[in-house]
Amino acid sequence: MAFAVHRWRWLPAFAFASMLVPAGLAFAGPATETADARAWLARIQSAAQTRNYQGTMVYSAGGLLSSSRIAHFSVDSQTYERLESLDGRQRRVFRVNDTVHTVWPQTRVAVIEKRGPTMALPSNTQAVEPRALDQYELRSEGTDRIAGRDAQVLLLKPRDELRYAQRLWADKATGLMLRADVIGSDRNVLESVAFSEVDIGVKANPDAVVQGVRKLEGFKVLRPQLQPVALDAEGWAMERGVPGFTLVTCVKRPLEAGDGPATGPVLQAVFSDGLTHVSLFIEPHDPARRFDDLVGQVGATSTLRQRRGDHWLTLMGDVPAATLRQFADALDRRR
Repeated sequence: MAFAVHRWRWLPAFAFASMLVPAGLAFAGPATETADARAWLARIQSAAQTRNYQGTMVYSAGGLLSSSRIAHFSVDSQTYERLESLDGRQRRVFRVNDTVHTVWPQTRVAVIEKRGPTMALPSNTQAVEPRALDQYELRSEGTDRIAGRDAQVLLLKPRDELRYAQRLWADKATGLMLRADVIGSDRNVLESVAFSEVDIGVKANPDAVVQGVRKLEGFKVLRPQLQPVALDAEGWAMERGVPGFTLVTCVKRPLEAGDGPATGPVLQAVFSDGLTHVSLFIEPHDPARRFDDLVGQVGATSTLRQRRGDHWLTLMGDVPAATLRQFADALDRRR
C-alpha cells in the first residue's frame, strides 16, 4: 500500500469552540454531569489550541514503541508547531498555521502542503469535540499523575459497538491532554499515546519552527495540491450513513508515498464522530500496481481494502473492522 496513517492523528486544531473553565473542575453528580463533561472537553480543546507547551510523547501499540519530540506555540492568532521523530527513520514536521512541511533529512525530500481545518495536523490528537458526547458517555475515573503532573482521568465509553472506548488524562491545571488510551471491547489497551515529559506555559519560540522550514536548500521539494471536491460530484454517494459519523472533508489529491513519486489523483474523504476519524481513499485501478483485498489491524487502527469495479477503496480508522465494512457497504458508485 502506497500510504499509511500514523496514530498521532493529532486532530487538526479543528476550529472548535474555545471555552475555559476553572482549574480542578470535577463531576458534582447526575444533575451537573453533562454540563461538567462538556466543559472538560471544551477545556481540553482550548488548551490544545492556545497553550504553549513542549515535550516528548511516546506511542505504543501492538508491541511497537516510538517517541517524538513536539512543541506547540500560539502567538496572537498564529500557530507554530514542530514534531520530530526520535526513533527509526528521521522525520520532522513543521507547521505554520495551515501550511505543513514534512521533511525527511536522510533522503533530502520535503513535502509542503496546505491543510484545511479538517486535515490532520500535529496538534490534533490533543483535542476532543464536545459533540462526541452524542456517541460516548463521559465518566470521571478520579485523578492520577502523568509526566509529573496531576491529571483528571476521564473515560469516553461508546454508546454502541461501532467505536472504541477511550480513556483520557487531562492536566488539572491547564486542561492539556497528557495521555490517551484506546480500549478494546475486552478492555485491553489497543494503543496509547502519552507525554513522558512536558513543559506547559513555556515561552513561545516561533523562530524554532520558522527556521526549520527555511533550511531546505538541496532538498527535493514536493508540493501536492489538495482540491476540495464534493463526494457526489465525483460520482460516489453514501447510500446510508454510519451512525454518529459525518463527512467533514473531501479532497482530491496526488497520493504521496513519503519520499516516492506521486500517483493518482486519489479521492480522500474523512468522516468524524467528534472523537475518532475514518479516512476513505478511492483511487483508479491500475494494472501496473498490484493490490489485493485486505482486512487488517495494528493497534487500534483497522484497515479495509477492496476492489470496486474500476476502483480500489481503502478505509482506515481507529474503529473496529465491522465499522469500516459498514462504510464500504454504504458507498455506491453512481457513475
